[in-house]
Amino acid sequence: MARRNASLVYVGIRGRVVALSRATGEEVWRTPLKGAGFVQVTRDEDYVFATTRGEIHCLSPATGQVIWTNALKGLGFDLATVASDAPLSLGADVSGPVALKQRQQAAAAASA
Repeated sequence: MARRNASLVYVGIRGRVVALSRATGEEVWRTPLKGAGFVQVTRDEDYVFATTRGEIHCLSPATGQVIWTNALKGLGFDLATVASDAPLSLGADVSGPVALKQRQQAAAAASA
């Protein structure tokens, strides 16, 4: 299983997904998708997901390579949201109650 790369920020803009270095803002990769409109982007433990023009794309977080695309036929071109049931990794940059629970679980595992 791939480990979340906490050094990148993913931006959806004008039909593209762009990965930027979190530390410097420098562009790491850019992947063009269908159309030139709004791109909604989300990340789970293993993949970057992007929706635009009625399609969903699964991308490699490290390279931006498109792994698969689904045209979501018959659903139109409206904006779409994405959620995943993949778990967050313990190395993920999360905040609030999720981060607290992860720290507690890690501490319990380390003391066992």
